[in-house]
Amino acid sequence: MVPVITIDGPSGTGKGTIAGMVAEQLGWHCLDSGALYRVLGLTAQRRGIDLDAAGTLAELAASLPVTFTSDGRVLLAGEDVSDAIRTEAAGTAASRVAVHGPVRRRLLDWQRQAARPPGLVADGRDMGTVVFPQAQVKIFLDASPETRAMRRYKQLKEKGLDANLANLVEEIRLRDDRDRNRSVAPLKAAEDAFVLDTSPFSIEEVLDRVMKAVDAAMPGLREKWVGG
Repeated sequence: MVPVITIDGPSGTGKGTIAGMVAEQLGWHCLDSGALYRVLGLTAQRRGIDLDAAGTLAELAASLPVTFTSDGRVLLAGEDVSDAIRTEAAGTAASRVAVHGPVRRRLLDWQRQAARPPGLVADGRDMGTVVFPQAQVKIFLDASPETRAMRRYKQLKEKGLDANLANLVEEIRLRDDRDRNRSVAPLKAAEDAFVLDTSPFSIEEVLDRVMKAVDAAMPGLREKWVGG
């Protein structure tokens, strides 16, 4: 069985960055499940599809021409949409399409097929609860809405984009409410997950704590798979 580490949590907690860093340390594959929903939301918007049309969105998800490259880029029918799917609009669209059960079922097998030797680090919102409930290590990262909004605010400012901190806080609260209260695969920590509030920590400090949790759950993992 291919070993799997899941890293779940709401947006802005650093789970994507941490997942990539853990995968790099171990030499494993990395799955950014949120990117799938972002690509789906972006595609639906481009095609003028109602984000509440579950059946149509499920059909679109079944034939989504998305490719993840080894250097972290996301291609949609050959077009690099790595930046396009990281906008606030794409994030909101992703959250809206993700509430639909038919959509999630269409993408479930796609995500599970990402588990390939030597191992997989999967980040998302239901990786440890639904997609990979058998995962050897489950991590759940959290942070206050204000902390996550400030992180996003700084990112946008660094890119030279306009941003309103109060609006970002409100958008995050609304998305959290939608993700945590959806009827299918709601955002929550698995019962056996290592839960960490990242609010007071730097990315390096979060990585250190996550790797310690990995080592505790799977003693000798790095020696076995990395040869360290």
